[in-house]
Amino acid sequence: MTQPIIAILRGLTPADALAVGQALIDAGIDRIEVPLNSPDPLESIRLMATAFAGQATIGAGTVLTVEDVARVADAGGRMIVSPNANPEVIRESRRRGLESYPGVFTATECFTAIDAGATGLKLFPADQGGIGVLKALRAVLPRDMPVYAVGGVGPSNFADWFAAGAQGFGIGTSLYKPGDSAESVGQRAREMVAALPA
Repeated sequence: MTQPIIAILRGLTPADALAVGQALIDAGIDRIEVPLNSPDPLESIRLMATAFAGQATIGAGTVLTVEDVARVADAGGRMIVSPNANPEVIRESRRRGLESYPGVFTATECFTAIDAGATGLKLFPADQGGIGVLKALRAVLPRDMPVYAVGGVGPSNFADWFAAGAQGFGIGTSLYKPGDSAESVGQRAREMVAALPA
């Protein structure tokens, strides 16, 4: 069952990719991004995209250029997540049939991203704007445009963010830090899934 969480595995190495990826999938989290400032991220993406084809959507985070999009696509990635709203990156992602989740913080960035074809929006850093920013944005955004809150969100405030109009979350260090065992990641993932509002 797909949960409204994108796991952000910053610092993941290819040696740990399959075990950590499997632990997340087993817990019900089947959307996984490997930020491009991780060690050998394209190899981690390739390994997981091959092993988990049909089970999970694997992609890259911290994607900043059109060239990055091409490299991720060539590695088998199906999802592009960025900290910013670059129309060229969004359009190239969509041209290649990939999902695109650009980072936004203002109404201008949101609508620039939507006009470029974004699949969903990544409110980042969510904790700096707070729930009030999301509520204000949701008042003007298309109802069918998903918004994922990323940065400073977790089980303690999932319900509040959902009530404000979030459709999901990107979870990083509270789910995975370099060196964490697959078992510990799986345990935290199960706890997060359990904390989602029914």
